[in-house]
Formats: sequence, structure tokens, C-alpha cells
Amino acid sequence: MKLDITKALQFVDANAVHAFEPVVAKANKALEEGTCRGNDFLGWMHLPSQITEEFLDEINACAAVLRDNCEAVVVAGIGGSYLGARAVLEALGDTFGWLKPSDYPRILFAGNNISEDYLAELIDYLKGKKFGVINISKSGTTTETAITFRLLKKLCEDERGKEMAQKVIVAITDAKKGAARTTADKEGYKSFIIPDNVGGRFSVLTPVGLLPIACAGFDIKALVKGAKDMEDATGQDIAFADNPCSQYAAMRNALYNVGKKIEILVNFQPKLHFMNEWWKQLYGESEGKDKKGIFPAAVDFSTDLHSMGQWIQDGERTIFETVISVDNVNHTLAVPSDEENLDGLNFLAGKRIDEVNKMAELGTQIAHVDGGVPNIRICIDKLDEYNIGQLIYFFEKACGVSGLVLNVNPFNQPGVEDYKRNMFALLDKPGYEAESKAIKARLA
Repeated sequence: MKLDITKALQFVDANAVHAFEPVVAKANKALEEGTCRGNDFLGWMHLPSQITEEFLDEINACAAVLRDNCEAVVVAGIGGSYLGARAVLEALGDTFGWLKPSDYPRILFAGNNISEDYLAELIDYLKGKKFGVINISKSGTTTETAITFRLLKKLCEDERGKEMAQKVIVAITDAKKGAARTTADKEGYKSFIIPDNVGGRFSVLTPVGLLPIACAGFDIKALVKGAKDMEDATGQDIAFADNPCSQYAAMRNALYNVGKKIEILVNFQPKLHFMNEWWKQLYGESEGKDKKGIFPAAVDFSTDLHSMGQWIQDGERTIFETVISVDNVNHTLAVPSDEENLDGLNFLAGKRIDEVNKMAELGTQIAHVDGGVPNIRICIDKLDEYNIGQLIYFFEKACGVSGLVLNVNPFNQPGVEDYKRNMFALLDKPGYEAESKAIKARLA
């Protein structure tokens, strides 16, 4: 992986980024020594280097049981409990049915919304199919996921019988406490632990992400190897000039200080759409507090150049772009020649589609920089397990550093609870009587 900040440096004072070097070094040191705010959630820091072959073999063995007994596996989880896994599956898989039904189960995602239509249609789809469930919840009481699991558990038992349901329902939850742990122990489900010191948005390299990825037949050992190599390349002993996480964190904060309040993550590969979504949660939930933080947005180019391109080119100059660029694609396809040439595209005949896409990428970069949009570029070799593992750890480590530079706690999310309190009050949940009375009085 390579980081290029040269097209962003021209938008800040020449010394502005290097002025962050000691601040970034201090943040790195605090992360390594566990002296920073939120230091009880630093388990992700050395996770790649601590994962053992035996543990990955256990994950793969569980995935094999699900593959052997299921046509579909539903991952029930919300936020960090599904976005990381989905990001990896979408990046690595075939766009049009990314799994071969004869070889691997189709991986479906639920428990990330409270849509009655979504859940009813999911249940209709699963009826008559051999399916399993990976229930991901530390507490077991997260409303979206808990409602979904109730429905899926009942359907699985009704369709496949109690004994088979026990075999194809897997719990990823707390080691000792919570409703999901109690249910797993009572029902005899295979279970994996969500480490107490790893927050949901940093959990993709725990069983939360690894088991669904393994179920889909992808190489989780290569994924972890990529993350480990990036862990080694971004430690506190790595010089600022050689440390992509340090440079990215410094560049983001330097731009923020000159009024660039919105970061747009850009890809030119639609397979990276859910990597964008995972990144948005990672940075939004980590930095958006104390009335501070860069707003994380994302676009898929060239598609969104025909919708958001105008605003990015000519709108308010409070934005900067970070582009994920993929050097090598996995397929070869050329533009055909056409005798009538009614579309005027015969000048492209024989050129690879990827060459056209790369020129669209370069042309967009030039146009946006000329239009006043700083541009950071992250280059990876190709979309495979190793490179995606690198990208995941890079963003996680840079997020921790950047949040500390911003002087917030990157590892909590106090604002997320506000909507839950209001929802429970409106639903008359026991224990929320006072809140119910107050909020209904407001609405009246």
C-alpha cells in the first residue's frame, strides 16, 4: 500500500503537516503504551500479530460446518458487527452473485434495520432453504439485532428442527454475560468471543468479521497477514516520513485546521462501496464528538460524478478527497470496435476498460484539484485478501492517531445512546416510565 499526499500539500502551509509530526508521535506513543483516553478499548492495536494459526483453524472449522449444512447464512448484526464483514465480502467477491451456490452458502445480512418489509421478505426467501445464522451481539439486547434473531431462531427451528438449528446457529458475543451469551449456553450453540477491549467498529479482525468471511470461502489467513504487515509498518518506532498512518492523520488534521470539514472517500471500483460504508462508521463514530470532527462522506466514481460531481467540483470549498486507487484489476476486458461507430467510441477500440477507468480517475483528480479540492491518494496493488487486510488496519490505526490528535476519545460513542433512550421511552419499555412521560408531554 502507498500513500500520496502531494496533491493535498498545496492547500496548506508548507510546514503545517510537519508541525503535526510531534503531536502524531505523541498520539502513537499513547496508543502503544495504553495511556490515552479510551485505553480500555485498544485490543485491536496488536490483534493481527496476536492471532494464532490455531485460532484461525478453529474459525475455518466452524465455517466448514456452516458451508456443509447451509445454502444461506444470515449474519445478524448492526454497525461494526456487520459492516466490516460485508466490506470484505463485497470487495473480494463476484459482483453478480458473489458466491457460487454449489460451493458456498450465500451470505445475507440482517439485524441492521427495523424494516418490517425487509424482514418479512427475508423470511419468505429463507423458507424452504437450508440456512444458518451467525448472531453477532455483545449484549444480545441491541434492538435491531435482537428482533431479527428472534425471528430467525424461530424460523430455523421450525424449518430445520431443533437439533439442526443448534448446529447451524453460531453466537459471537460476550465471554460471560448478556442475553446472547445466556441463549448460546442454554441452546448449546457454537460460540466465539468478542473481546472486551475491542469496540465494534474495530472488530473486523475478530470472529465478528473472520467467521462470515471464512464462510464465504475467502482466505482469512492472508487477510490477517496483510493486517499484521501493516501493523509492523505503522508502529511508533517507524519514522514519520515512512509511516503512512502518521502522515494520513497529520494531513487530515492540517486540512481540518484550514476549514476542510468534510472528507469524501472515493473509489473507482464499485466493489469498494461497502468499504466506504465501514470507513464512514469508523471515522464518524470515532471523531464526531465534543462538537468537533471531520464529517466522513463517500462516493462511488465514476457513477457519482454524474450526480455529486457538480457539487464536488464547484460547491462550497469545505471538502477534501481521499481516493482508494487499485493498481491491478482481476479481469481483462477490452472495448470492441463497432463498424457504424454511432457512439464515436472507436478511438477506444482495443483499449482495456481499466485503462479508460484509470484515465477517468486521473482526469477527475486533475479537475478536482484545479477546482480547489485537496486530494489524498491511497494505492493498493489489487483487491485480494492480503491488500484488504492492509487497508483495514491502515484505516484503524490512522483513525486512532487522528482522533487523539483532535483531542477526543476515539473509542467511545456516547451520542449513539440518545436515540435509543427516546425509542425505548416511546415504546413504553419497562424502566423508562419517567422518560416516557416526559417525551410524550413534549410531543403533545
